[in-house]
Amino acid sequence: MKPSYDIIVVGGGNAALCAALEARRAGCTVLILEAAPKYLRGGNSRHTRNVRHVHKGPVNQLVGDYLEDEFYKDLLQVTGGETNEELARMTIRASEDLGSWMPTNGISWQGALRGTLSLNRTNAFFLGGGKALVNAYYQTAEALGIEALYESEVTDIVFDNGAPFTLSVARESGVESVQARAVVIASGGFEANLEWMGQYWGEDVNNFAIRGTAYNRGRPLQVMLDRGAMPIGNPKEFHAVAVDARGPQFDGGIVTRLDTVPFGIVVNREGRRFSDEGADFWPKRYASWGGLIARQPGQMAFSFLDSKMSDAFMPSLFPPLQADSIRELALQMSLDPEVVDETIDTFNAAVVPGTYDATVLDDCHTDGLEIPKSHWARRIDTPPFMAYPLRPGITFTYRGLAVNDRAEVLGTNAEHMPGVYAAGEAMAGNILGRGYLAGFGMTIGSVFGRIAGREAARHVQRGS
Repeated sequence: MKPSYDIIVVGGGNAALCAALEARRAGCTVLILEAAPKYLRGGNSRHTRNVRHVHKGPVNQLVGDYLEDEFYKDLLQVTGGETNEELARMTIRASEDLGSWMPTNGISWQGALRGTLSLNRTNAFFLGGGKALVNAYYQTAEALGIEALYESEVTDIVFDNGAPFTLSVARESGVESVQARAVVIASGGFEANLEWMGQYWGEDVNNFAIRGTAYNRGRPLQVMLDRGAMPIGNPKEFHAVAVDARGPQFDGGIVTRLDTVPFGIVVNREGRRFSDEGADFWPKRYASWGGLIARQPGQMAFSFLDSKMSDAFMPSLFPPLQADSIRELALQMSLDPEVVDETIDTFNAAVVPGTYDATVLDDCHTDGLEIPKSHWARRIDTPPFMAYPLRPGITFTYRGLAVNDRAEVLGTNAEHMPGVYAAGEAMAGNILGRGYLAGFGMTIGSVFGRIAGREAARHVQRGS
């Protein structure tokens, strides 16, 4: 590590790499500081598969059109309007050239995956998934002369209304200092810091799975808040999905996610349904189920299906529990068999048969239930019966740093903090007040990462 650089990027995932690439191409010296070891570099980006972007006509193996107004409407639907429209629309418009920019940095496209997430019109899938994307970006960064240090956690940032910034970096050899003329905070949220999460969730947090990196502990984020940055986002909100409760607490990634919910019913520990499993298409609903389960007793739920649905969803990492009767299956999961049997009998009696089609909002629904199932409702009556234990899998938190459209971090006085920029999960709460839209985290990280890199370079070149 040299004594100083033009720009230091804190973090090592998609947003950080996009910032570093743009800053270096603008002529600045750039250092990436990644808290994880090299083999785990990339943050949550390692577990991603696709990016959502505006496009007109077929492109990158996508079909049809996906334009700004539809994109924004989809976002409003999942956030309930809790978004900054100016920043959201800017992000959506700026996403249009990602389809051409990403391949110039080593990314190849593949066809959309089949199954629950029918995204062949809205989301472009990168060949090899997130780890291939991260490796490609690091290879491009190295070729451009960008330096990257691993197992290097930023523990403090000292500055006085501008450059130079002095960063304290905890490394194996001890704490070292390095200076920069501009800093980009792209180190994710604080979801892996269970103590911090526990301030808002109490002991419930011990039942959460952190499906992404264990290195997103939020230290740089906390440092900036302590230095007067304006916080944004509800500290209890996060991107969270239903994951297999048998998976690891940290870094289970996308393979522990379960997409079974739309095809059967979900009950809590009391054996009762608690939400409409067929309210909307899964790409708009899958990220709501983590939060729903987090608010259930013991932060647990159970997905029940029958053999008709066995091949309807993406294959699971762990095999389902199976039995020839619902009662037997309930006992395997330590649920009250009488209550579960009654719940499923009541559901079956309420099903209104229709033309089942998982690719549309079909007419298979229930009638007369307090909690309906609006689409894809089929009787659970064909053994063997299957079930999966679910718990909330947290991807990233929405509490972060307030920014403007130049990715400049705002102070509590609403004025920007000169030379400080943020991108990715560290600022996603500006746009995601709640809910989530498949692939949109990569969109935010890519758009704001590039903006942060360019603006940081302009700041350095102005000599500010």
